[in-house]
Amino acid sequence: MYIEELQKILKGIMAELGYEIDPKIVLSNRPDLCDVQCDDSFKIAKTYHKNPIEVGEEIVAKLNEIENYSDFFESVDFVKPGFVNIKLSGKFINKYVSLMMKDDHFNLKRPSNPETFYIDYGGANVAKPLHVGHLRPAIIGESIARILRFAGHKTLTDAHLGDYGLQIGEIIYAIKRDFKDVPLEEIDFDMAYLDKVYPEMSALCKVDKDVLDECEEITKELQNGREDYQYLWKKIYDLSIVEIENIYGYLDVDFDYWYGESECYPIIPEMKAHYESLGVVTKSEGAKVIEVKEETDNKEMPPFILEKSNGASLYSTTDLACIYERMKRHNPDHILYVVDARQGLHFEQVFRAARKSELIGDTSLEHIGFGTINGKDGKPFKTRSGETLKLVDLIKDVKETFLNLKESNKEMSEEDIDTIVNAIIKFADLQNNLEKNYIFDIEKFASVVGKTGPYILYTYLRIKKIIGDYDKNITLSDEIYNDFDRNLRLKFLELQSSVDFAVKERRPHYIADYVYNLCVLANNFYQNNHMASLEDGTNKNDWLLVLDLTNKLIEELLKLLVIEIPSVM
Repeated sequence: MYIEELQKILKGIMAELGYEIDPKIVLSNRPDLCDVQCDDSFKIAKTYHKNPIEVGEEIVAKLNEIENYSDFFESVDFVKPGFVNIKLSGKFINKYVSLMMKDDHFNLKRPSNPETFYIDYGGANVAKPLHVGHLRPAIIGESIARILRFAGHKTLTDAHLGDYGLQIGEIIYAIKRDFKDVPLEEIDFDMAYLDKVYPEMSALCKVDKDVLDECEEITKELQNGREDYQYLWKKIYDLSIVEIENIYGYLDVDFDYWYGESECYPIIPEMKAHYESLGVVTKSEGAKVIEVKEETDNKEMPPFILEKSNGASLYSTTDLACIYERMKRHNPDHILYVVDARQGLHFEQVFRAARKSELIGDTSLEHIGFGTINGKDGKPFKTRSGETLKLVDLIKDVKETFLNLKESNKEMSEEDIDTIVNAIIKFADLQNNLEKNYIFDIEKFASVVGKTGPYILYTYLRIKKIIGDYDKNITLSDEIYNDFDRNLRLKFLELQSSVDFAVKERRPHYIADYVYNLCVLANNFYQNNHMASLEDGTNKNDWLLVLDLTNKLIEELLKLLVIEIPSVM
């Protein structure tokens, strides 16, 4: 990495001056003044009881005296009160650009000790249509998994379907009611029936405690293995999973494991016995609980409920059982949960309960909470009637909006249209810091102007048309021809830091920001450098290589954002 080479040079200079320090070089926030800078003069001055101006000036003087100065620097200046400003030489920039061009992985660092990440995302509920709230966990989780894999780590992904909770008990109650005179083997229903009774039963249980109690009892008996309920559960599951897989497939979201809550139930008795053997399980009003409150808490922290007073398990129980099972089966270094930020307290309880067991060891448990998708009114996305918008309807709305904006859509294939719809939806989401709520403005995000998916795609396709089919055997010279050229090449060198931030913080928006800014610089480049009229063959070859690398980066980084590229727009 180029920053590391510069830091090594600077460390040698500081050692010559008698300063024992590991220097830190950062990207400049004033690119009009310099490319990178170092402000360690302040730290050195404090440690060695000197004036930072004196320290900075002597560092710069030494840097300007080094052998092969032009191999690294165009200029090195001191700016009061203590900043070392560095502008890189074209030769140094091109050295690293060439390395990126020659390597399929763009000369990015690989971890010396790759880690294993088990990523839980998706969280669709069986028997319930996927709605707009299921969009974020699916694409954020998929993107995080791809970024970690790209960086050289191992990933295991799990859909974690909600398939054994109270909603199943409610559906079975409705089936018993609506098919009470029909033999079990002859009971027949479809997704339309499930779509109808799910909200009906959910509303009924909120106002009728007797019905709620019966649904809870049905859920408990299902979990205990009652055969007729298991039979109905299987029919519900088989119907639902087809729709769930279809929508996730449309979004290009896939999982290594399509496990549901039901997968965890066989291990719950063993898990409960394990925690009881540790002496951390107590009784509270008939329920079995694990105290998770800590002395440092400054807010209420309820105990973790391991088992309800009627012996039933909660979804918190299955979450703990999943951690127990995942540690025994895979022993990952990290377990990530990409789930709505409003579930923060739940996961804090689960993680604290999990850490009561030595089975967890050094494995990190992380809740990657995200905000809501809001409409233009700033409130969670709803239909005009006030209902939660189904995901299939959101996709339909985006497609219709794009087609209305795109006058020449008749020449586009259905596959290309769907690819662009995916880009609109995903880039709109992933460009945001995932913790924040954001407003989904379909017209804005479907435009080819601004920070949008179509803008990125359009940039790629335009560059592809410009470079055509050129001779790939040419090599990059040491020349950089103007500021538009230089700015684009410098952006290539920032890739490593963007990937590092995305990996460390589990935030895809670092990748989205990078690819958007790369496209802005690429547009500035080809709008101001007219390659068709170039007579200088070396210059033209250099620019073909630069644009080719640009497109390779765009294509690879869009894949990390779960976005493919259409053939035309």
